[in-house]
Amino acid sequence: MRPGRTIARTAVTTAVALGIGLSAVPAQAQRQHQERPPAPGIENCTATACHFDLPPGTYDVRVTLGGDRASSTALGGETRRALLPETTAPAGERVVRSFTVNVRTPEGEPLGAEGTPGLDLTVGGTAPALAGIRVTPARHARQILLVGDSTVCDQPGDPYSGWGQQLPQYLRKGLSVANYADSGESTVSYLGNPLLWDTVRPLIRRGDLVLIQLAHNDKTTDGATYRANIESLVAGVRERGGEPVLVTPVVRRWFNTDGTLDNGTALLVNGLGVDHPAVVRSVAADRDVPLIDLTARTKELVESLGVEGSKALYLHNEKRDNTHTSVHGATVYADLVRQELLNLRLVPEGAVRTG
Repeated sequence: MRPGRTIARTAVTTAVALGIGLSAVPAQAQRQHQERPPAPGIENCTATACHFDLPPGTYDVRVTLGGDRASSTALGGETRRALLPETTAPAGERVVRSFTVNVRTPEGEPLGAEGTPGLDLTVGGTAPALAGIRVTPARHARQILLVGDSTVCDQPGDPYSGWGQQLPQYLRKGLSVANYADSGESTVSYLGNPLLWDTVRPLIRRGDLVLIQLAHNDKTTDGATYRANIESLVAGVRERGGEPVLVTPVVRRWFNTDGTLDNGTALLVNGLGVDHPAVVRSVAADRDVPLIDLTARTKELVESLGVEGSKALYLHNEKRDNTHTSVHGATVYADLVRQELLNLRLVPEGAVRTG
């Protein structure tokens, strides 16, 4: 067989394997198409995972789900991020979903382990069936960068999870979560460490959202310093053309005898009497910054669930920890953030999954 025919047959085989439709095109265009590397596809996957040798960047992922039997598939990736919620497909049918993913080094917390180079995805769900996948560089993605602490970050191991780790599953193609939250950080340490704010700030592009939630570790930060630090973060985002969004901290599960969380421990008032949520609300009002009052939203939810019902949101049963959230709790809190992004019209409805 002549070399030209071999190349043509290879191109057709690759296109069929990746689910790419073929149409008649001029010979010159065909040659140009053949010279481009094919989009990474299903050949990079096993039944439970996929690996793509890709450089850091932002990528669109298009998946085809379903099989001969009824299926239910969820996708995660990188450092335990939830990228696609469990999605059902009837027997014999296919369902197509797309999302955008951020690939970076370190792939999780900025001060954590570097992780595995490239893009790693996990295939899960109660009856997983991944029929096809295509990964391409994202051309028009808008970033949602996260600045925060351990209640927000991409936690490296079970049973911990931050709400930022669960947020990507609620977003469709075109919105990418770049989670630069890091465990143990206060406003002081986040601004002071060159690997944190000095690294994140240059990544902000015009129109990007930057969600800022820092308070849990500002235990010895006085009120004037805390306010100045929050204002500095806001100014830094705006100088880059981004849109800052202030987020009050999630509550600690610390009940009074009357079943409320009306105490300084639960509501993040430090030993110096600094009411962190109040300061954040004040800065948001004074600087005209969108505010997600996650303290108020999580307080309402935790109190409604009560002493026993709220345990599942946190790591009370596993670690006697009433500050850090379980995967379930982080997912619930990420959904609260999703709702507020819509309520504040920071993202269009069509860019967000409703469930």
